[in-house]
Parts: sequence; C-alpha cells; structure tokens
Amino acid sequence: MGLLPPIRDRLPKLVLPAALTSLPGWRQRQRALRVWAAAGLLMVLRPYLPLRLLPGWLVGGLLVWALVELLLWLWWPRRSA
Repeated sequence: MGLLPPIRDRLPKLVLPAALTSLPGWRQRQRALRVWAAAGLLMVLRPYLPLRLLPGWLVGGLLVWALVELLLWLWWPRRSA
C-alpha cells in the first residue's frame, strides 16, 4: 500500500533469446552459461578479502568444471524429439 509500485513492476522485463529458452538443448546451454558466469565472477572478485581466502585448487576446480561444461555442450548437444 505504498506510494510507489513494487520494484519488479518498475524493472524492464528480461527476454532471453530462443536459443536459451525453447530450442533443443536450451537447459544445457543455460547451465554452461551459468557455470561460466560463476567462474568469471569468481575471477573478477578474487582479489577482494573474503574470496582471497579460498584455496587455489578450489578456484582451479571451478574453472575446470566450466571448461568441461563448455566441451560437453559443444561436442554432445542434447537432442529432444
């Protein structure tokens, strides 16, 4: 009952391309993009104190996981009927 409408009504609607929402294999593409986004965010935020305490093997493991997800998406795309 405030004077302003809720913030979700004021924000623009996010529309994803069909390749990420309806075409065959869209779940796998979204997963690969989420992993790459997490790895990139970790690399960008790594110099800051809380993330500086993470061991290197954990960061390397996340990057290897992102690489594996990308290779799976490129070489073995899921097909739906």
